Amino acid sequence: MSESTISLEQVAISLDDRSYDIHIGQRLLGRAETWAGLPKAQTAMIVTNDTIAPLYEAALRAAISPLYKQVHTVVLPDGEAHKDWQTLNLIFDALLSKGCDRKTVLFALGGGVIGDMTGFAAASYMRGVPFVQVPTTLLSQVDSSVGGKTAINHPLGKNMIGAFYQPVRVICDLNTLTTLPRRELSAGLAEVIKYGPIADMAFFDWIEANIDALMAQEPAALAHAVKRSCEIKAWVVGQDEREAGLRAILNFGHTFGHAIEAGLGFGVWLHGEAVGCGMVMAAELSHRLGKVDAAFVARLKTLIERAGLPVRAPVIDASDNAGHYIAHMRLDKKAEAGDIKFVVIDGPGQATVCGAPDDMVRDVIHACCA
Repeated sequence: MSESTISLEQVAISLDDRSYDIHIGQRLLGRAETWAGLPKAQTAMIVTNDTIAPLYEAALRAAISPLYKQVHTVVLPDGEAHKDWQTLNLIFDALLSKGCDRKTVLFALGGGVIGDMTGFAAASYMRGVPFVQVPTTLLSQVDSSVGGKTAINHPLGKNMIGAFYQPVRVICDLNTLTTLPRRELSAGLAEVIKYGPIADMAFFDWIEANIDALMAQEPAALAHAVKRSCEIKAWVVGQDEREAGLRAILNFGHTFGHAIEAGLGFGVWLHGEAVGCGMVMAAELSHRLGKVDAAFVARLKTLIERAGLPVRAPVIDASDNAGHYIAHMRLDKKAEAGDIKFVVIDGPGQATVCGAPDDMVRDVIHACCA
């Protein structure tokens, strides 16, 4: 990423007394104004992982040390495979061993796994302490850090144990993306791409025109992608904080994607890789339901492939692949009484949640699997 200056942008999440701002810009970690107005406390705890800590923990510690008498850090193992009770408990161990009180502010420094676990710990510790999201991956900046979903995985399903709990601020420092591996960049682009088909085809057109710039990590392109993604998510979350209806559209590609993650074992495919492939499968289902034409499916598949993401789903069980996909999808949080609910494209730029016959779902899985 070059050092051309990107002006600070802010996107507001409007949720009454739980409202907060998303700050988007360059070199935000080192700006005093980034941290102004946060809850007052004696103690702060940085939660990060062993990949991110050597890169950004010192900078964050230096930035917030003037605000808190004590700043502690807990370093967790990196990866989706560690998004579980055992790792979550390391956060509680650190909080309790340091005598942290109910005003302690947690800072989630890392990607989606760190953000989800820190948020869940914040929601649970002493029945709720404030936390700040400092996402360092594209995926977490455009999706998981925003909206207050916190969770850990269970061996039988992804994000099945958690809480809705909003941060007090989200800090998207675009400079942290300079250390992002190419595979992680592509994973983040999956969550950027999803916003087009579900809500804004003009944004989809823009992504198509700028996918090479995004892959090259050009600052202006990344800044626009992060801002527009956050604007769309803020609009949705502001209307449906707890996913009673509209917010479910943000899970486009996730029902199939979560089955891939759980079926292969968490961490084998990155979340964004599974979602990218899951979007292809969900688009194919949308086509078979008569909601979009084949040209739209092909267009989406081409863009996902250009983003460096897989477009052929893995075989997760050789004996009954479709059956195992369906079994995992019945554990999806949108499922009702065992009936799978899918986010489908109800015409380009619009999405809805509906069921589909098992035979049709099986046909989609057969058609999309490697």
